[in-house]
Amino acid sequence: MSKRDYYDVLGVSKSADAKEIKKSYRKLALKYHPDKNPDNDAAEDKFKEAAEAYEVLSNDDKRARYDRFGHQGAAGAAGGGFGGGGGMNMDDIFSQFGDVFGGGGFGGGGRSRGRGRRVVKGSDLRVKIKLSLKDVALGVTKKIKVNKLVNVEGVTYDDCSACNGQGVVTRVMQTMLGAMQTQATCPTCSGSGKFIDKRPNGADAQGLKRQEEVIEVKIPAGVEEGMQLKVSGKGNAGPFDGIAGDLLVVIEEENDTDLKRDSENLHYEAYINFADAALGADLFVPLIEGKAKLKIEAGTQSGKMLRLKGKGIPNVNGYGKGDLFVHINVWTPQKLSKDEKSILEKYRTSENFKPNPTRKEKGFFDKMKDFFH
Repeated sequence: MSKRDYYDVLGVSKSADAKEIKKSYRKLALKYHPDKNPDNDAAEDKFKEAAEAYEVLSNDDKRARYDRFGHQGAAGAAGGGFGGGGGMNMDDIFSQFGDVFGGGGFGGGGRSRGRGRRVVKGSDLRVKIKLSLKDVALGVTKKIKVNKLVNVEGVTYDDCSACNGQGVVTRVMQTMLGAMQTQATCPTCSGSGKFIDKRPNGADAQGLKRQEEVIEVKIPAGVEEGMQLKVSGKGNAGPFDGIAGDLLVVIEEENDTDLKRDSENLHYEAYINFADAALGADLFVPLIEGKAKLKIEAGTQSGKMLRLKGKGIPNVNGYGKGDLFVHINVWTPQKLSKDEKSILEKYRTSENFKPNPTRKEKGFFDKMKDFFH
């Protein structure tokens, strides 16, 4: 795979001993581990390159051949492994070098292979974000300032001497059935297998410090009140250079002054006067963006509902858009001048002013009466 010098890959000298080589490899493996760098091909290549170098330099025979013949000698010694271009996959790496990760893999990503040193994941952060109806309908990118735990640069780690970097301690007890061996989490390092060798100012006992960070969050169109979005790896950093937790963004919707939301549909209460209802008029209805012009037919009754198809909220999963329903309310004036009263009195007994619901309207009101009783 790699044609770079294996010592350069691991960042060690040619006189480095086995402990130094192992320590350097583990540092690189943790830095470029796929669980810490999801969907990052460059990091995965570096992870495999470090594994290839360690596969050769950690073996005395292969290292001797490499020192003498270079990559060609390593290929012959590897017998089809990394140096031979055998193309071992991620599971092969964890299977072969499980001891480097404490026998327990990384503790995530489906690669755990038994109990051992665990790389601790940092805690999740949860924040609430308020969105306007326009934000919800169109989708928006928000910048959120969070106070989180981050890794401190310059911190160096070493293996825990109590468990030899394994994260677990083995105890042997004599029982009536003979010797029984048990494993338990190392009480000295709490299972991390590491302790801080060098701690810069500002770092706590786990190599972390609090720091403000501005995180950009893309909110898709159609989110709803109470919905929770996850931003992977943007939570608190993991202790001892572990995996970062996630940022959980909880959606809160602000009430709109004109439009009311009902899932993907919107509702608007339109009020018109008696003259417009009787004679007909143009009505301008607010939309998420701009306005729509509707024609009110002459003789429109209060309670009529008009539908604007596709003018609602998009479905968060991309299954179309809702509608906007306009509810017509005929406004009855509460104050009248003397002349207005006189005009209306002339029409009070007119046949055209007497309530006369159609058969269809009668059926509707009968159903509503049954519904409420």
